[in-house]
Amino acid sequence: MIRVLLVEDQPIVRQGLKVILEQDNRIIVAHEASNGQEAMELLHKYVVDFIMMDVRMPVMNGIEATRMIKQKWPSIKILILTTFNDDEYVIEALKEGANGYLLKTAESNKLIEAVYSCMNGGMILHDDVAAKVMPKLLKRPAHATPPLTVALSERELAVTKLVGEGKTNKEIASVLHLSIGTVKNHITKVLHKTDLRDRTQLAIYAVKHDLID
Repeated sequence: MIRVLLVEDQPIVRQGLKVILEQDNRIIVAHEASNGQEAMELLHKYVVDFIMMDVRMPVMNGIEATRMIKQKWPSIKILILTTFNDDEYVIEALKEGANGYLLKTAESNKLIEAVYSCMNGGMILHDDVAAKVMPKLLKRPAHATPPLTVALSERELAVTKLVGEGKTNKEIASVLHLSIGTVKNHITKVLHKTDLRDRTQLAIYAVKHDLID
């Protein structure tokens, strides 16, 4: 069972999301919050696996909440769900550790797919968001590409590249003909070497260091 925390300041939107998500019998909306601060308070009391988070909320917004939650509970997956297709919001959210960014115009089945993808280690970006943001990340001047400061093996580089492309552990295992457990071990080693918190930061690292073809 995937325990979800909905963080959204509009009650009617929370109700709609709850109905959509609980159409899948393996997903339960265990808790709801109207802002980031309430979410933090709930997380000190209860265990959740996944957070669906709005961006613009009173008291504490979704970007700040994502940063604080990822610092305290790095294993919790966070999907930003918002009406704002703003480049800076997207990039900032991903830098703070969000596992995906969807717009509220997404189809309901896409929300459920996003939950499973994030839980399986994938990174979800709404098509419209990816179309705007990825060119900005990829089209970096050659002189601005920072050099790798850590020694990664050929296999670790290959895994990092595929993480940067948004591949799940299962997809990486298939491409590289490895077991999922071996892929997880490689990712853990790379995170340790690069002093990064999670695979979302690793994906951004891969883009920044021009590891994506």
